[in-house]
Amino acid sequence: MLLIAGILAVPAPALDRLDFSVAGGDDGLEKTVRAASLLLTQQADGATDPQDLFAAARADYARILGALYAKGHYSAVISIRIDGREAAGIAPLNAPGRIGTITVSVDPGPPFAFSRAEIAPLPPETRLPEDFRPGKPAYSTAISGALDEATLAWREAGYPKVATGAEDIVADHARSTLAADIRLAPGPKLRFGPLTVTGAKRMQAARIVKITGLRQGEAFSQSELDRAANRLKRTGVFRSVTLTEADFPVAGDLLPIGVTVVEEKLHRYSVGAEIASLDGLSLSGYWLHRNLFGGGERLKIDAVSTNIGSGQSGIDYSLGVTLDRPATLSPDTTASLSALIGHQDEVDYAADLAEVGLSFRHYFSEQLSARVGIAYEYAEGSDPGGKFHFRSLALPLGVTWDRRDSSVDARKGFYLDAAVKPFTGFGTTGSGARLTFDGRAYRSFGAEDRITLAGRLQAGAILGSDLLDTPRDDLFFSGGGGTVRGHPYRSLGIAVNRGFGPDFLIGGTYMLAASAEVRARVTETIGIVGFVDAGSIGVNDFFGDLGDWHAGAGLGLRYETGFGPIRLDVAAPIHGKTGDGVQIYIGLGQSF
Repeated sequence: MLLIAGILAVPAPALDRLDFSVAGGDDGLEKTVRAASLLLTQQADGATDPQDLFAAARADYARILGALYAKGHYSAVISIRIDGREAAGIAPLNAPGRIGTITVSVDPGPPFAFSRAEIAPLPPETRLPEDFRPGKPAYSTAISGALDEATLAWREAGYPKVATGAEDIVADHARSTLAADIRLAPGPKLRFGPLTVTGAKRMQAARIVKITGLRQGEAFSQSELDRAANRLKRTGVFRSVTLTEADFPVAGDLLPIGVTVVEEKLHRYSVGAEIASLDGLSLSGYWLHRNLFGGGERLKIDAVSTNIGSGQSGIDYSLGVTLDRPATLSPDTTASLSALIGHQDEVDYAADLAEVGLSFRHYFSEQLSARVGIAYEYAEGSDPGGKFHFRSLALPLGVTWDRRDSSVDARKGFYLDAAVKPFTGFGTTGSGARLTFDGRAYRSFGAEDRITLAGRLQAGAILGSDLLDTPRDDLFFSGGGGTVRGHPYRSLGIAVNRGFGPDFLIGGTYMLAASAEVRARVTETIGIVGFVDAGSIGVNDFFGDLGDWHAGAGLGLRYETGFGPIRLDVAAPIHGKTGDGVQIYIGLGQSF
């Protein structure tokens, strides 16, 4: 009897069947409606609890209706029946203890168009989005988007207290049209008032105010408020930054601003590794100290070691120290002091390097920045032709324009970096300029943008300095993961001699490298890549008689980790004499 009672006590499955239909035959609209349904989400998650299913059913009326409004359907009929009873008619306190069948039927009705689309008043020269016009599909998102644009325009014009005064939105079901008439109340024109800082512990409040760049008495601007928040985030000192406006102005038209920050941990550590079958193991790491003197300064010590276990050359290593200080000279300018020592043990030469410099980076926006600096560079070593000694004073300049959607796994946008480094040599070191360019572009298409085309072009040139008089580290090589996969690291250069002894390899004064990839996401975490790379090295020009070029191609596998894909590339040479056989590359992030 106890056994029978136990069997009878086992609950039956809470849901036998969920039927979901959308009338009209519009696949895109049906996909939108199904994506909005909480019932379908719970079914996919295996939920069976009657209380949860009942709550999801009642919530689906509003969720589905909102999805239909977003697509311009305002005459929808939605029916959600639980075992034959309409879910909206079941009292919450009388929720069913068991659910067998749920039937969802949605009749979207006809699509509506705008018969009237007006938001007023507006600041001069304000243009609302093109999809908010009479005759256009009456998407609710078009209304909210236009309202956001109008509100932003008033805030940018100095009216931060703009509000919606009245909304008159009327659907004409007989004509399938929607009339939207929204009135705004701009409020008074205000200026930035005093800044109050909360949440700072180690960071000086005065430095936070200076970094924001907001000046009391200047006209209020939404873009300036956003830039102030971005300046604070850019320092890397804060975990979160929030700027809030007071409810009421003071002293007439001054609007106080509250700055609330949460500081990051004082220290940060990072390590990285990349391995290639012929190039060996590369290790990198850094130690970061935030807010060194209480003014947002960052001290970074980083170390790099490459070619560990390489069969082609010895181990290269370097140790660098950098001290950054934000808001130096201007709120958008970061000053950096840096020093570096290192050693290069290449196939045909070995050298000890040292460098010390001061630089300034100015941020015109979050995507566009420029840099200028001064640096003293030193190199001493030897090659088969004898010993060499280089000393130079350089003035590096550069511009970076980064419009990628992600720095580790870009799917759209572009990245451009151009630099020129004039240098004056001392002793036997030549004088001239080193020019470099790095351009990358990305475009995705297909369902959910699962296919990405990625391209990269690199170029470099040394002007004014002879080949043998140019510091070895300024010359250009090709080969390896950063240029041409399938060929060993720095395997393509220029064979020279000093008039006696055998030829030995050094870099060239001109370089071109191009890469193309087709990236396909197979699942949310797995991706495959096909790629081809090519590079050339020259002396007198990009394609001179003393130059040469090589190429490689291969396939890759990507595994998404949440902080960047793990990369596995297998490549082989397809042109040139510097590579022989398959090479394997493993690292974090896309190749470019």
